[in-house]
Amino acid sequence: MKKTNVQSEFSPLKSVVLAQSEFCFPDDTVEEMATSFLTKENEQLAKDNGGKTIAEIDPGLQLEWEQEKLAMQSLLESYGVEVLRPRLLTDHEKQEGKASGFGYSNFFSRDPFFTIGSFIIEGNLNFMHRRKEILPIRPALNKWIEQHDGIYLAAPQPDTSLGQESQEGPFIEGGDVLVLDKTVFVGYSGLASNTAGIQWLRRLLEPFGYEIVPVRLHPHILHLDCALSFLRQGLMISCEEAFLDGLPDQLAGWDKIPVTLEEASYLLANGLSVNEKVYITDVAFTELIPKIEAYGIKVETLSYRVSRIFGGSFRCTTQALIREK
Repeated sequence: MKKTNVQSEFSPLKSVVLAQSEFCFPDDTVEEMATSFLTKENEQLAKDNGGKTIAEIDPGLQLEWEQEKLAMQSLLESYGVEVLRPRLLTDHEKQEGKASGFGYSNFFSRDPFFTIGSFIIEGNLNFMHRRKEILPIRPALNKWIEQHDGIYLAAPQPDTSLGQESQEGPFIEGGDVLVLDKTVFVGYSGLASNTAGIQWLRRLLEPFGYEIVPVRLHPHILHLDCALSFLRQGLMISCEEAFLDGLPDQLAGWDKIPVTLEEASYLLANGLSVNEKVYITDVAFTELIPKIEAYGIKVETLSYRVSRIFGGSFRCTTQALIREK
């Protein structure tokens, strides 16, 4: 029986969950959903389309979005990666989401759960429209854990005793979690994961030899993986403006490919390592690509234009189940 195992962000990717392309904006989007992490253009799109799906706004855009995922699946499979997909949302789930005013989402598989070593952990998402995003992913995880060794568990549900949108948490999201062997970096900006979630993760994993490193982020950064990407040992893409206390000491001495805070909002740091020698990024990032290639890394490119509208790119749409040498 194969074993669930994620050793690092750049260990060879062997099995991954690739997201679907379903989203309905919350009503009164600007109030219900923080948009500071979006580009100005995409913030305006959210503001103008409360309560609508992408298919309702622009059917052509919806089709392009779905094609992005198919192209990504094809690229990953060309490197021998096993690709799992969440189920689609049911009519009931869509109707319930619209009726609630919070909308619905089934578009980023990185955040609802994450994998550290042999642990598959369901987290808790901060935004109300994302709280149930784990549900279409769970059937794939249930099937996976029947066929693979691993520990599958969930964080405690967030405390809503002071209201549905209480920030008590614990909140812990996969986009904030970066794995480097036994060191796990966890970001928090006030938009996603919080200190209660980080403390819960620390209590869970420290007995197994893991070091949990909290990373305080700029309030316009949604997740740590929007500001930091490990390409291989000793090499990273980083947005230093995003780190309110500076880069973690554990990364001292690493070579850096820098991006600005504005570039981070366009997801320049949210690429995906297939392994230490291959990195996936957006074809639009023409200045970034040669900087990566200068380190001897092959760069694979796709257009993820539509996915990036929602504040996520290649890492956000994927969550590894096996990354090992």
